[in-house]
Amino acid sequence: MTRVRVDLFSSLDGYTAAPDPEADNPMGEDWGPLTAAYAATRTFRQKVFGDTSGAGTTGLDESFAASFFTGVGAEIMGAAMFGLHAYPDDPDWKGWWGDQPPFGYPVYVLTHSAPRPSIPMAGGTTFEFRTGAIEDVLAEATIAAGGLDVRVGGGVRTAREFLRAGLVDDLHVAIAPIVLGRGAPVWDDLRGLESTHRVQTQVAESGTIHVTFTR
Repeated sequence: MTRVRVDLFSSLDGYTAAPDPEADNPMGEDWGPLTAAYAATRTFRQKVFGDTSGAGTTGLDESFAASFFTGVGAEIMGAAMFGLHAYPDDPDWKGWWGDQPPFGYPVYVLTHSAPRPSIPMAGGTTFEFRTGAIEDVLAEATIAAGGLDVRVGGGVRTAREFLRAGLVDDLHVAIAPIVLGRGAPVWDDLRGLESTHRVQTQVAESGTIHVTFTR
């Protein structure tokens, strides 16, 4: 059965990196230290950097990284995560994700500028642009996923919107052992989430705290 999944990164003080509209640093200045343990894993190096040498960390961080790339058949993301805020009027803009995005399935981009034409990319990714109720977009993505899961990929405001609406079955938050003191708040308006989901906490060798909420 299709489940709705969210994976987020947080600092100890509850922030994720604020995006930077500049093309050379779209995820924000704090994204590197926030995701350092994830980027060091064997799975990340293979899936994102194309490193087939087997290099990279293992252990609990690797386990969560491998799960991230498994069992997903469609994705939903906000306009900022695609990059529409930076190039709203450029008809040739195809997002931050390069010529072959690391998805391989339909990605639904939530934007007030829809309708826009679909963008098929190398490797099986097609970007679809939708406006309207998130429940309707989720229903379409669920059909497209073909029995696999739907991931709400972010950014954090989009993820919180789905969480507040009670639409998320599985939330994973990787809490890096750093203090940012700035950024986008992760936990705003999510009071009581532990009453609707079973909570488990595990600490990885890197010091990253992996917190999962499962319905």
